Amino acid sequence: MGTLALQSDEKIGLGAAVVLHAALVGVLAMQTMRSEVSVFPERINVSLATEVGLEAASPEPVSESRAAIAPTLSDEPAPAPEVAKPEPAARVAPTPPKPTPRTAAQQPAPTRDRSRPDRTPPKQAATTPPRQTAAKSGGGSRIGDDFLEGKGSSTTTTETRAPAATFGAKEAADLRSAISRQIKRNWSAPNGVEAELLVSVVRWQLNQDGTLKGRPTCRTNPNSITESNRPQSSLHCERAIRAVQLAAPFKLPEQFYSRWDDLEWQFDRRL
Repeated sequence: MGTLALQSDEKIGLGAAVVLHAALVGVLAMQTMRSEVSVFPERINVSLATEVGLEAASPEPVSESRAAIAPTLSDEPAPAPEVAKPEPAARVAPTPPKPTPRTAAQQPAPTRDRSRPDRTPPKQAATTPPRQTAAKSGGGSRIGDDFLEGKGSSTTTTETRAPAATFGAKEAADLRSAISRQIKRNWSAPNGVEAELLVSVVRWQLNQDGTLKGRPTCRTNPNSITESNRPQSSLHCERAIRAVQLAAPFKLPEQFYSRWDDLEWQFDRRL
């Protein structure tokens, strides 16, 4: 049986085919592994909230509330309750027996020998049970009709609702955030050389409904003015006043009106 002889060019073609098939298998394997590895989680959208609530802790806040006052306890012991005395039973006089006539056949009863003791036990006298007395307890009840309910510390009002929360650090931060949020949407700093260094301070007064009380005033911090940004300093103040005017009427909590009736605010590039 003869062997099949391959020519040199056929050997080269066969070797190239084997190498190409091996490379193809390797590429397919790498693609499979890459598709399995490159599975990334879905993108999550994160938004930062800028709205800060300024609602009061009490829906209908009051300035002060009555204190809870308990009745005054007495140092003397409470009187013992009276126990009804049992009524004495009515005494009934015994009825004497009727004498029976004697007959001749009846013999007189023999006389009892006085020397022998009487075996009949004497009747014991009825004893009256001792009257029971109630135990004495001192003081009075802590909860009674005269207990005054309250949630505050005032003694001059009859209001029992919880008083409004005081103006603390949290309320101050919320108020600053609300004012800054309403101004920032209307503020646009001027552009120019070193204009970002300018700092202006605006002062304005508000009515209780949030409207402006007069025209705001503005001054630019002299330390922020340089030779390069001096032309923009007046424009910086004008735009700051315009931002306050556009933000009015301000929407701020009425219960803290005494805290925002007269405001002074700093305007810069970072507002």
